[in-house]
Amino acid sequence: MKILVTGAKGFIGKNLIAELKNRNYTEIFEYDKDTDSKMLDEYSREAEFVFHLAGVNRPIEQSAFMEGNFGFTSDLLNALKKYENTCPVMISSSIQAELDNPYGESKKAGEDLLFAYGTETGSKVLVYRFPNVFGKWCRPNYNSAVATFCHNIARDLPIMVNDPTVEMNLVYIDDVVSELINALEGNENRVEEFCKVPVVHTILLGDIVNLITFFKRSREDRFIPNMSDAFAKKLYSTYLSYLPEDQFSYDLKMNVDQRGSFTEFIKTPDRGQVSVNISKPGIIKGNHWHHTKNEKFLVVSGKGVIRFRNIDSDKVLEYFVSGDKMEVVDIPTGYTHNIENLGETDMVTIMWANEAFDPEKPDTYFLEV
Repeated sequence: MKILVTGAKGFIGKNLIAELKNRNYTEIFEYDKDTDSKMLDEYSREAEFVFHLAGVNRPIEQSAFMEGNFGFTSDLLNALKKYENTCPVMISSSIQAELDNPYGESKKAGEDLLFAYGTETGSKVLVYRFPNVFGKWCRPNYNSAVATFCHNIARDLPIMVNDPTVEMNLVYIDDVVSELINALEGNENRVEEFCKVPVVHTILLGDIVNLITFFKRSREDRFIPNMSDAFAKKLYSTYLSYLPEDQFSYDLKMNVDQRGSFTEFIKTPDRGQVSVNISKPGIIKGNHWHHTKNEKFLVVSGKGVIRFRNIDSDKVLEYFVSGDKMEVVDIPTGYTHNIENLGETDMVTIMWANEAFDPEKPDTYFLEV
């Protein structure tokens, strides 16, 4: 299928084209403001579906709103009519089309033009009134609060929040792209005359800032967001895409002694903690037990033995472990346990605990195995 995408280098266009290519749509006509205008005529002749994403939202002169959002739409539709091309046409509008401002008026004019075109030609038209769209590749300090907050907070730059109680309606770029591809395949989510992205997140502006600030701080306290929260998961992915390119990595605090090291990697408020333990050859670590805290050990390099003893028994259990075999060993409550490096090299163990370490309530009691 031959697909024309206007606004191809814009936020939505760039994400859409990337996913179209992922799905093996190879004949994509990419049209943007720096494309030779003569190509619009050629593309309009051959296109079998049009994603009209080009638009103006921050012009120098207000008159450019109508020129960019209505005038170019008119040029596109006239080119399609010239070749009697009645392929489906999707247009990117805005919820501001309902408002009385120059931007909203220009978007409403573009919508009306497309509806009239559909009536005149019989072409299938799809009008999407998008709320605020967020995600990777959105330009910061332009017209997206989320992009600006992510970019600036990641760089310790100031942000401005006039009213944290403002309620925001947001759609995530991947959800937008999925819906647009559904439309391409004839499965659009239509509500009366308009089409909509099914998943809309409603959240206070101040809560967005608090979440992004939490993401920034997570490198220090190692707590990661609740990934079962759909919005937090999407916002965290967005935030990471705005990290400075020389700051993708960050250090962890290694607790080092003559026995090796112990390093906390990830903490969560509800799913526990992951740490990395390194033991030198011949070293035994542990010799303690827990009431409620439980753990999982996974040796990924080296070889050793994990020993257990029920605190009311003299019987010692041994589980031999090695990086040559990925095997998880559960550490049950009520059993004192230790881990010994039996090899000649460092032994590396990934350790998960069901709760983040609390120095006020460690639930850890020394007892030799």
